[in-house]
Amino acid sequence: MTRVLYPGSFDPIHYGHLEIIETISGLFDEVVVAAMRNPQKGEGMFSLDEREQIIKECCAHLPNVSVAMFSNLVVNLARDLDADFIVKGLRAVSDFENELQMAQMNHALAGVQTVFIPSASKRSFVASKLIREVVRLGGDVSSMVPAPVRERLVGRLEQER
Repeated sequence: MTRVLYPGSFDPIHYGHLEIIETISGLFDEVVVAAMRNPQKGEGMFSLDEREQIIKECCAHLPNVSVAMFSNLVVNLARDLDADFIVKGLRAVSDFENELQMAQMNHALAGVQTVFIPSASKRSFVASKLIREVVRLGGDVSSMVPAPVRERLVGRLEQER
């Protein structure tokens, strides 16, 4: 049985993320989607608890997908979960440079390999940061996020007003 870890901030999860999750759920026996608070990305829109619930709702149709939250090194979580691989999605060549460096560091630290999955070109521009920005400025991102995300984004926007 092959277990993989798909880590990210997922703030919020979007169709690009779901595309990767659906792809890897068909390739591997078990997928653990792990959301974290990334201090490099600033203050999150959703708390970790909210993200966990949203991810569970968005992945409910995938029986081999579970959700975890973490706040330390990805390799520590991979080790704790006995994950065979870390999976990272790639949108563009610029993603590859950063992700390759992290993959090499993770391998040096814990011997865990990283598998890269490219996103489809129609989703390569979608990024959580852009979704948050568009929503805060009143734009419509309904074609980029699943319904549970859209509902919470609208609710969050109404709270901020």
